[in-house]
Amino acid sequence: MIDRFVNFFSSLWLTTVCLACAMVLVFAGTMAQVHLGLYGAQAEYFHSFFVHWTPAGGHARIPVFPGGWVIGPLLLMNLLAGHIKRFEFSRRKIGLLLAHAGLILLLAGQFVTDIFQVESHVRLAAGESSFYSEDNRRNELVIIDTTDPKTDKVVSIGESTLAKGGAIQPEGLPLTVSVKKYFVNSQPAGPMSGAGEKLKATQGIGQRLLFTAAPEVGRLDDENKPAAVVEISAAGKSLGTWTVSTWLSRPQLVGALQSELGGMFGVSLREPQGFSHDGRHYELALRPARYYRPYSLTLLEFRHETYPGTDIPKAFASKVHLTDPARGEDRDVVISMNQPLRYHGETFYQSSFEPGDRVSILQVVRNPASLSPYLACSMVGLGLVIQFLTHLFRFARRRAGVEAEAARSKPRAKHHELIEKEAA
Repeated sequence: MIDRFVNFFSSLWLTTVCLACAMVLVFAGTMAQVHLGLYGAQAEYFHSFFVHWTPAGGHARIPVFPGGWVIGPLLLMNLLAGHIKRFEFSRRKIGLLLAHAGLILLLAGQFVTDIFQVESHVRLAAGESSFYSEDNRRNELVIIDTTDPKTDKVVSIGESTLAKGGAIQPEGLPLTVSVKKYFVNSQPAGPMSGAGEKLKATQGIGQRLLFTAAPEVGRLDDENKPAAVVEISAAGKSLGTWTVSTWLSRPQLVGALQSELGGMFGVSLREPQGFSHDGRHYELALRPARYYRPYSLTLLEFRHETYPGTDIPKAFASKVHLTDPARGEDRDVVISMNQPLRYHGETFYQSSFEPGDRVSILQVVRNPASLSPYLACSMVGLGLVIQFLTHLFRFARRRAGVEAEAARSKPRAKHHELIEKEAA
């Protein structure tokens, strides 16, 4: 039984099938980006165990093809099993061993990246400091206890929990949050605008500013803007309902809404929504998930250059000040298009900026396997070079031996020829 198991995972047949499936998956996933967008295609084809098919008019998800998390581990197991079964160590095979070890590291590193890599962004206005970054695709409902003027207590509820609906008991708070309605993507709506269900609350800006559902998006240059109506209650007594949305928490979205609708309502959309209970004051918001750090970045200057006569960016860079009291860091750093900042296991890239050249957006990537592709490719390249040189030297030695043998046999042939002539 064990032999059959090992033979299956070490077979060249499994290698061929996995490589063929990988080619089909890459092609299908690339084509699916047209409809699902980059992130949707990644989640459906490459960051999943199976690709699913949903019949027209139905809700069932039927697995029809292996996904990236099946094909990748199978290839890795196939490579390991093949080496364990067939490989015999010798000096002549050092290059092959090194090349295959590089392939194994490449597959393992990609799997670790898929699971543990975290991407976020930092939005900095000139002179502004930040000690956290915000996730590009994940959101959270936060309830903030702002009673103490020196310290805020933040309790977070994940977006996946909100989407399930129902009652939620935030840890450490004497409150209950009930999700009445949740939209994965939304857009502002007036009382008289179009058909469809609208979110309306009894407290806060949600009494006047309504939201309606919008189609989900997955394109790289777009994002979903979720919205929800939540009810806050304490000791079984309702304190009211509030509308929360990333429309009301992202600065760029708030600015656009304020200029377009703020005057209509006669209020500032930038004011946080809050309530009081039992002598304490709370604020609540649906915002991008935050990752806090023990150090801060301050934007000192942003430079944006374009090609002459066009609006096409030629170069843009941010000069930031890094402050980390725990490590004694207090220095200026320039982050440009081809010059990221690598610090404390994270990489900060110059990603984008906002019109007016006053706001810079930095992409932050934390990837525990970030060095694996470089090391793996170096190992594969070195292994191929070693293997090539090994065969080259063996060929050179064989050719030198053949030429030497030919040189030794030539005098003997002449000697035999003379003997034959004398005998004749």
